[in-house]
Amino acid sequence: MRDIRVALGQIAPRLGDIEANLEIHRRAAAEAARDGADLIAFPELSLTGYQLADLVPELAVPVDDPRLAPLFEASDEIDLVFGFVEEGPGHRFYNSAVYLSAGRVVHVHRKLYLPTYGMFQEGREFARGYRAKYFESPWGPAGLLVCEDLWHMPCAWLLAHQGAEVIFVLSNGPTRGATPGREVTSVSVWRELLQTTARFQTTWMVYVNRTGCEDGVTFGGGSLVVDPFGRVVAEAPALDEALPLVDLKTEVLRRARTVYPLLRDENLELVEGELARLRRLRYDLPDPTAATEKDGVV
Repeated sequence: MRDIRVALGQIAPRLGDIEANLEIHRRAAAEAARDGADLIAFPELSLTGYQLADLVPELAVPVDDPRLAPLFEASDEIDLVFGFVEEGPGHRFYNSAVYLSAGRVVHVHRKLYLPTYGMFQEGREFARGYRAKYFESPWGPAGLLVCEDLWHMPCAWLLAHQGAEVIFVLSNGPTRGATPGREVTSVSVWRELLQTTARFQTTWMVYVNRTGCEDGVTFGGGSLVVDPFGRVVAEAPALDEALPLVDLKTEVLRRARTVYPLLRDENLELVEGELARLRRLRYDLPDPTAATEKDGVV
């Protein structure tokens, strides 16, 4: 990768109002570009808001929909990462993140893990993505994840082993309460998760969470960037909108991967063999390597 300056677009989207949210994105992107940012990242479902329920089919658009033209135009000045409801083949609706650069789509990631517990109902509203694939951005190899994806360890692991050096995580993380004299609980939990992931994968982690309220749910903000050593190098405040900038340095990545060559030393054969064994155990499948009398083995 080459050095890149990233803006964290910690915004409060308006529920169900794509036009208003497009304008919020356009203004934030223009401000970040004026401040020298190469890229601006927005939260999960930043074009629509989160508590969508039966609004999902109404707000779903293909990634090349003309209504997204203002963002394609903005990407001539600054790369954009944002979240939207994507209408895919077969009229399936996905909670997707997209990377735009120079007026074109570089990569689309469809959320892999759809939380359907507690306040979350995504499994009822969206189809599940099926690939964790890195991509080549104009400045180097990267990956996209959406919120719950990061809570499943293989997602970041797969991206890092494909070559991703920066992983963007777009989120709609609600607050989980706060203790007097301490920060919003959800912010500290995400910080720990991102620091741990950054250390184990030796990657830059760029996390963007939204703010604001929807249907009685408050979203926590607290967007942050963690370097490949697991150090927090930029952090937005909880609850408030913000647009912090941070420089991602390739030399920091190089030092981390020199000191901690974890990716180099990973035993992929071990992982492959154990995954096959776990699959057999989970689904009660026969072991094809087991000796049998039929094979003539006593």
